[in-house]
Amino acid sequence: MVEIVFVDTSALLAGLDVEDGGHPVVASHWHRLLDGIAAGQIAGITHSYVVSEAMSLAQRRMGMAAVWRLNDALLKPLMVIWVDQELHHRALAAMLAANRRSVSLVDWTSFELMRSRGITHALAFDTHFTEQGFTLPWD
Repeated sequence: MVEIVFVDTSALLAGLDVEDGGHPVVASHWHRLLDGIAAGQIAGITHSYVVSEAMSLAQRRMGMAAVWRLNDALLKPLMVIWVDQELHHRALAAMLAANRRSVSLVDWTSFELMRSRGITHALAFDTHFTEQGFTLPWD
């Protein structure tokens, strides 16, 4: 059985930025993820809102070279799930029901996608994942 790991914006950005304090931790787990993908034991997934958010933040914080690295090195091994109208509406409803300023629509979309696919593990630095009951590799 293939384990599915969700990859969040926070992990992608830490993986890009060698000066980020989380970079060594993400790099270690990223290599394990890639090895698992190559062996057919792990599938890494994310969604289109994470891609958009990560590209926008990488471009603004680190420049276009980082966007190229993000696209060519970090996103290529992942399966990108395109957010459809149903997932968007479920995530928006969850965000509005929670009424929390600190949790973004991108995060709620991640949680809804993970729940709908039975995904329990995330490569993320965002503590909202653990609050929602998901497991992070460094927990």
